Amino acid sequence: MRMLVSVRNGTEALRAAEAGADFIDLKEPRAGALGGLEPSQIRDIVGLLRGRHPGLSISATIGDLPAPDLADIGAILERVEAVGRCGVDLVKVGVPGQGDATACELLRRLGTTQWQVVPVLLADAGVAANLLATACAQPFPALMLDTQGKTAGSLFDFMPVKDVAAVVRQARTAGKLIGLAGALHEADLPKLLALQPDFAGFRSAVCDGARTGELVGEKVGALRRALAQDTVAGGRPGVPLGAPA
Repeated sequence: MRMLVSVRNGTEALRAAEAGADFIDLKEPRAGALGGLEPSQIRDIVGLLRGRHPGLSISATIGDLPAPDLADIGAILERVEAVGRCGVDLVKVGVPGQGDATACELLRRLGTTQWQVVPVLLADAGVAANLLATACAQPFPALMLDTQGKTAGSLFDFMPVKDVAAVVRQARTAGKLIGLAGALHEADLPKLLALQPDFAGFRSAVCDGARTGELVGEKVGALRRALAQDTVAGGRPGVPLGAPA
């Protein structure tokens, strides 16, 4: 299992990369679950990482946006374009897990962009079957489960393990990589190791205090070593994010 670490600046990005993170995810945790950085900040961090760690995958969120209506989809696509042009490998877009027809239409539109988009299905109330089916039908390289609320427990406090396992199976059947995130901590490692997602995302667990605090390289390294147990457990071989699963 590979490790995604969310960072807010170049210092944290280098710290996470040097501690063994497989993917660096750019966001501003003080601006919400998927709070976005300004494009100029994203470009600066991408340039720094490309110079020091040229093989590392980099993603960035477009920002913590409200549930879309049809009038909002164009603005969301413009933000995807702005983030994609910053040189990241992947653009992350939050989508309500219980989204309606508009959310499904957003997924279809996201699937037509020139950028490698990863929908982040916000699973605080679970994930609707039709939304998941729509996401799986688009040419996304990967899907993620995450949560909007970060103070009421981890993903597994919002969504039963059996339901998470069903999403993992459906994503893989559709040929997608699948990632899990959502205030995950060390206590969640047994569930992660049992589910074997392709990658697990962390912020809260690797900070000094709350997720809005400073990232600690030693915590990243400790989690990286714990996740490496999946090779002993017979986990899937690593596949570059964006390559066929």
